[in-house]
Order: sequence, then C-alpha cells, then structure tokens
Amino acid sequence: MSLRKIRLPPGWYPQTTEAVSRFLEKTIRENRDDGTASAAAAPHAGWRYSGAIAARAFLSLKRDVDTVLVIGGHIPGGMRPLMAEEDAVETPLGDIPVDTEFRIALGQSLDCLPDQYADNTVEVQLPMVRYFFPAAKLLWLRFPADESSFESGKEITRIAEKIGRNLVVLGSTDLTHYGNNYGYSPQGGGKKALAWVRDVNDANFIAAVKSGDPRAILDRAEKDRSACSAGAILGALGFAKGFVQESGVPKAELLAYGTSAGENPEEGEIPDSFVGYGAFCWR
Repeated sequence: MSLRKIRLPPGWYPQTTEAVSRFLEKTIRENRDDGTASAAAAPHAGWRYSGAIAARAFLSLKRDVDTVLVIGGHIPGGMRPLMAEEDAVETPLGDIPVDTEFRIALGQSLDCLPDQYADNTVEVQLPMVRYFFPAAKLLWLRFPADESSFESGKEITRIAEKIGRNLVVLGSTDLTHYGNNYGYSPQGGGKKALAWVRDVNDANFIAAVKSGDPRAILDRAEKDRSACSAGAILGALGFAKGFVQESGVPKAELLAYGTSAGENPEEGEIPDSFVGYGAFCWR
C-alpha cells in the first residue's frame, strides 16, 4: 500500500491527536450546526490563522458519508486537474484510506494528472477530515481556475451516482492576499486597506459565490485578486448543482469570515500583509 506522508512542516496544523482534538473541541463548543450541507468551502492557511473558520465549514457538512472529496487549488486556468494517487494519506490522527474505485473512475473521466507536489490547499484540511469523518475514505483533487472546474464538479456528482457513493465535497481557497508580501497594495496600508479588503474586495467575491454564477466567481477572483484557488470553489459549486433541479441555483451560505490581521485589528497595529478567509456551505 502506498502512503502519502505529511509534507507540510510543523506549524501549519497541530502535530498530535490531542492537540488537534483540543483545537477542534473549542470550535465545536462555540458553534452549532445541523450538519446538512452536501458541499462546503474552507480556507487553507495555517490553523492559527484560519483553522477555526475552516472548522465551521466542516461542521456544516452531513456526517454519514462514504467518502470526503477535498478539492484544492493553486493551479492556473488551462491546466489539467491533479489527483493524488496514493492508497492512503497520513495525518496526526491516523491514516485516511483513499477511495480507490472512485479515484480510478473519476480520474479517467476528468483526465487527471498525478499530484506529486507538496501543497497546503488539501493537506491542511486532512486532520479535520479524519476528525469529523473517522470512518470515511478520501479523495484528493486540485482544480484549475477556469470554468472547466464547474463542469468537473458536476461530473463528480454523476460518477458518484453511477458507482453508488454517498459523499460530501470540500473546496479549499483563501481570499484576498494583501500587502507587500503578495505584491498587491491598491489601497495603501493600515485601517483603510483592511476595511477595503474586508468590505469591498472580499465582499464582492463572497457576493459572487452567493450568486452561484461560475463566471462571476472567476471574474472577481481574476480581476480583483480575491481568491487564490477559485477552481476549488467552482468544483464544490458544480457538485452542489447536482443536488438541485437543473434550472435551480445552489444556495451558498457564508458561515464565517475573518482575516489574518486578527480578531480585533482596530485595537492594535494593522500588519503590512494579511489574507482574507471565508467558510461557505451549500445545503
């Protein structure tokens, strides 16, 4: 059996079962959700910055499933999807088996390339997959930032129905990357910059996600630089589309929002560079 080992260095997420459990138990105590969503989206920064927001996305998902399919990004438009081809993945809570039958069927349909690279967009979610879905199998994908990812999401629904899989899908993206670290400072710095990211740039992307329009999501991500992995959002949206009538639009709900500037940035110094984070679900 081939095992995909942990590749991110310590600091991205807790490294022991006890530390992961302590972190997530706090989020669970502070939040309630009925766990009925078929698809969700979560940020993928280090847990100290966005872990609690990501956990809100996981809490929204229905639990009694066979497989959890995580869609990451960091792939430009025009590229083929990437799929991990190992039989299991390592996490601090134990290894997660991969749904090999689903992987083969979907990989052939989507013409995927093997994902041989270290990347946080999927790996940072895996301890939560193991924690919230201890009996489920995994599928690891990364989608490009173009409209083909919306169609690929719909194909996930079709293949799941064909082989009889009950699953949930989690897309993985951060929002605006602002400041000198990212070469993007259209509003200067300080409180003005943070307010613009929060109330304009990220707000416009959130509105596009709520609209359910794949083109609007891509336009905002590309023109406003307000999402680093828009293909992951489109994949989750396409999968959610399979659960509504053909003429219907999946309804996205914003579950939580924040930035790496901190919970109360107005009370202190605004960092030069920061990132926006949002958790969404489709019910």
